[in-house]
Amino acid sequence: MTSAIGNGSFFYRTPSKFDGADTSSEKLGVLKLRACNFCRAKLLGLPPLRAMEASRTSHINGKAENVHQPGYNSNGQVTANDCRGFSGKSIPRISTNGNSTNIVWHKCSVEKSDREELLQQRGCVIWITGLSGSGKSTLACALSRGLHARGKLTYILDGDNVRHGLNRDLSFGAEDRAENIRRIGEVAKLLADAGVICIASLISPYRKERDACRALLPEGDFIEVFMDVPLRVCEARDPKGLYKLARAGKIKGFTGIDDPYEPPLKSEIVLRQNQGLCDSPNDLADVVISYLDKNGYLKA
Repeated sequence: MTSAIGNGSFFYRTPSKFDGADTSSEKLGVLKLRACNFCRAKLLGLPPLRAMEASRTSHINGKAENVHQPGYNSNGQVTANDCRGFSGKSIPRISTNGNSTNIVWHKCSVEKSDREELLQQRGCVIWITGLSGSGKSTLACALSRGLHARGKLTYILDGDNVRHGLNRDLSFGAEDRAENIRRIGEVAKLLADAGVICIASLISPYRKERDACRALLPEGDFIEVFMDVPLRVCEARDPKGLYKLARAGKIKGFTGIDDPYEPPLKSEIVLRQNQGLCDSPNDLADVVISYLDKNGYLKA
């Protein structure tokens, strides 16, 4: 049977075989610990003395809610092996972001730089923009293959692919297109923070939305690649048959036909279709890889 009494003192019974006495008897021992609750629990198999303090009632927006101290879960159990911050003296700051209220940002000691060191690369977002048929998805795949061959971890966020899942609830109206880009920008930010080289490939026709995605990331982590291919070339390719449908009036709000495309003004990389020259996907991918290499993205 074990119990705890006093400030930092634990009284327990140990079999006397541990202190060299007769094994048929038991001896009362006292262990003085000034460590944190987790260390006490870990060493003695006891619940933390202050577990009852782990959950307190606070009135937020007129409602009684439980506010948990760092290091404990809702049951008052230790959830981390870091003893710092368990004293209860520091209460997390509750904030509001958009429509999300009463939220707390939890910071981890493993940061982006640690993940980059592990992967030996810099997490970033390569944002490929251009008209439908300009070769964005083709470039994204060629770029991913080229970087993979160099031992670099990438992930492609293709505009159509994302609409098969995460963004399947969105239409192609102006408001939904903006939300589509916002969501992809947020996912791309998470991937870059994970140390991954994220390749986002989507028309993203409006400067405002592209600039908003750039603003999500630290300076230098957003690399805009503009596929500067004329509309006549894209329409001649028409790999999905969408231009034909748009010209026939069967698709409304199609970029380049009855909805504008706003070209980037300050892209890091511009890839042009110049009378058929330098239009190999691998050649274009090499241009981007050279930029990444020159600017230190391919090493930690």
